[in-house]
Amino acid sequence: MAATNRFDAIVIGSGVSGGFAAKELTEKGLRVLMLDRGRMVEHGEDYPYDGKPAYEVPAHNIMPKPLQERDYFIAKRGYVQPSNMGFYNNDRMNPYAFDEGSKFYWIRPGAVGGKSLIWGRWSFRWAPEDFEANKREGVDGAWPIGYDDIAPWYAKVEDYIGVSGSRENLPYLPDSNFQPPMPMNVAEKWLKERLESKFPGRKLINTRLSNMTEDKPDQGRTKCQFRNQCGNGCSFGAYFSTQAVTLPAARATGKLTLQSDAVVTNIEYDAAKKRVTGVRYVDAKTGQAQVVNADLVFLCASAMGSNQILLNSRAPGSERSHFDSSGTLGRYVMDHIFRVGIDGEIPGMTDFIEYGRRPGGVYIPRFRNIGGEEGVGFKRGYGYQGSAWRQPAGPVGFGAEMKHGMRRYGPWRFSMGAFGECLPYKDNRVSLHPSKVDRFGVPLMRFDVTFRENELKLIADAKVQGEAMLRAAGLQNVRSNEGEHVPGDAIHEMGGARMGSDPRNSVLNGFSQAHDAPNLYVTDGAQMASASCVNPSLTFMALTMRAADHAVKQLRG
Repeated sequence: MAATNRFDAIVIGSGVSGGFAAKELTEKGLRVLMLDRGRMVEHGEDYPYDGKPAYEVPAHNIMPKPLQERDYFIAKRGYVQPSNMGFYNNDRMNPYAFDEGSKFYWIRPGAVGGKSLIWGRWSFRWAPEDFEANKREGVDGAWPIGYDDIAPWYAKVEDYIGVSGSRENLPYLPDSNFQPPMPMNVAEKWLKERLESKFPGRKLINTRLSNMTEDKPDQGRTKCQFRNQCGNGCSFGAYFSTQAVTLPAARATGKLTLQSDAVVTNIEYDAAKKRVTGVRYVDAKTGQAQVVNADLVFLCASAMGSNQILLNSRAPGSERSHFDSSGTLGRYVMDHIFRVGIDGEIPGMTDFIEYGRRPGGVYIPRFRNIGGEEGVGFKRGYGYQGSAWRQPAGPVGFGAEMKHGMRRYGPWRFSMGAFGECLPYKDNRVSLHPSKVDRFGVPLMRFDVTFRENELKLIADAKVQGEAMLRAAGLQNVRSNEGEHVPGDAIHEMGGARMGSDPRNSVLNGFSQAHDAPNLYVTDGAQMASASCVNPSLTFMALTMRAADHAVKQLRG
């Protein structure tokens, strides 16, 4: 096992957080090694189905059931397809203890770029309320920072990546630095007017997406082409991904070394100095292990991946991590509850169809527990993501009559899904299996995470209110559906190494810095002390920029 010290910093993971960490640290002059357990994917070159219609994709882009059940049985829930399965984790080759503990869907990427290749790109700022609610409500885990601490970093991220959206001046959903929004279609405009008139105070607004509507020639990126094939990789660089944005910037400094197929097993630690000294990883292709030393480590392996590495960073024979003096590591795990959908038929406007295929739609922001509202029976709130569309008519009959019929369109429909906040619970936890290990010798992750009464009441209310809004707005044949609510399913996992002011009940401080090792920063979802009800990736990126600025200042004294 070799040891080297050629790097100032090591970044573990290459998703939205890891990409920003590498960019910021290299641009500040540090020599950085980025490690990622996935295979290498180069921007443009390794998007084999970019722009291809389904008939040019194997199996017409319908996932063969035997392959799905064998290799992608976790990611199968509406995410993985033949056109993008190279970006996803092989669940057979890289298992976790799925059949023990409580049910949890750990949906993972399998390529450099991480979830930045497969994410939905909905990009929201958190509101001041989101950082204050734990303390105000007496919920365990007060944030050590507030909105004003992160607002300047939100602005830096937004300006850099490009976020399209509309300014609404809503205190519970702060505006970003926006590029122009993707326009609503005629049916969504109709619905917006009617819904907002029937429910004063509730809003239907443009999607806020990291899909650009203006070019960024300085980054070699072109605005969205309205193909809605983002999950296959975008050679235009129209949406934010590590490949298109932060990785080229880090490489341009000449100070980045990128190692793919590098499975980090643990972080090396000097107990006497209370500092991390480097990282141990296994080459996924050769099985060889090595230790790489550095003065600084940024852990950005995704919330659950980072928890696994932290939990496995322990002295020989010990069951306790070097970074768990508080006893809270692996606890307070959260995800959004979201398997509720509502849809209906919009009357009229059959002379119109939508040109192009937007990658987004519209959003109904949170309206529950806003401004002192009482009596709803649960804490926090939810929002809805949706869109209106018309589909070509299906085949009826035979021959010429059938062909002509398929040139027509059906009625306008609108559907939306609710995303609700999960509270942080101490016994919602992840741990290492005591006897089962993966092919790299790392103990399998075990999940004991469930949604509780508050989350179930919240999502039940979202279903009732969603139906009521669409009916009152004039939609016909309104219906709802509700699936099984399984943590992890929303792919918005958070917690396990939360921030806090007190080292006795938190893993990190307000700069994402480990209490037990000042040269270790954890800047992905693991650091979150609460979950909000909006998508978290923009917040991860802003916190990463902020942490990198702090880390370099600390490093240089």
